[in-house]
Amino acid sequence: MRGPKVTLEQWRTLQAVVDHGGYAQAAEALHKSQSSISYTVAKLQEQLGMDLLHIEGRKAVLTSAGQALLQRSRQLLDHAVELEQVADSLGQGWEPEVRLAMDAIFPKTILINAFKEFLPGSNGCRLVLREEVLSGASEVLLEKKVELSITPWVPPGFMGEKLMDIHFIAVAHPDHTLHQLGRKVTLNDLKQHMHVVIKDSGLKQNRDSGWLGSDFRCTVTNFESARALLVGGMGFSWIPVHEAYPLIKEGQLKCIDLDADYEKQGTLYLVYANKELAGPATQLMASCLKACTKTYQVTEPSCQELRSVTAD
Repeated sequence: MRGPKVTLEQWRTLQAVVDHGGYAQAAEALHKSQSSISYTVAKLQEQLGMDLLHIEGRKAVLTSAGQALLQRSRQLLDHAVELEQVADSLGQGWEPEVRLAMDAIFPKTILINAFKEFLPGSNGCRLVLREEVLSGASEVLLEKKVELSITPWVPPGFMGEKLMDIHFIAVAHPDHTLHQLGRKVTLNDLKQHMHVVIKDSGLKQNRDSGWLGSDFRCTVTNFESARALLVGGMGFSWIPVHEAYPLIKEGQLKCIDLDADYEKQGTLYLVYANKELAGPATQLMASCLKACTKTYQVTEPSCQELRSVTAD
């Protein structure tokens, strides 16, 4: 049986040249010399008997044959990585580490309870948590940086299990001008005031959470900063009900009396990077998250209840 002409490392090098935009950038990303990168790609083309790249200006661009083969090479490398993961899992029996990405709107109470349930049976498995915003939690799945992700967007090629719906409510400080109008607040009213929005942590999507399209906004990177601005009297925003409830109850925030039902809602999904390869620790963590979410949902206040708290 004849073996392959080229190696996985050659395909990896070609991918780096394309993904990073050139030989010099690929050399930096792979911590190799530029001459080594050039030689590897040239040797790959020689062994295959065809050109995979050509230079346009200062950028290396794929030929049509290169485009076809590059896509297949990505699958080849992915399968090789998965094979090593299977071997590692079989050898250890229990993963030494579970990496979890979580969208920032996921209630911390659920997370803490899930961790408490997980730890007694974890066999010393380490937990690595990444807090992301909007597309960030799905992007790390695509980049194979986590085993599990709690995300509002299930990326193509993945299957998500619904965890919960998250309801958002418009709020501002009780002394904010929006509460002093003496009438229902319109969309045009909102556009006259600073809108606090959360920046997408993903590098490829760059969405802003709840942005109305006005230039009068303040963009922050996390809910903690947004909450601090709102409590400090700076602007308005839609925030999750579970975040708003204690602040409204304490009198630090107040629901905005809108002229229409501008209530926002999102859904969070639990997604495996690869369920077939998930080890016992990953599966245990997923079970704990699902169980604790079901318990939590019974106690979460509704938007109507929050408005009643404000009225009191």
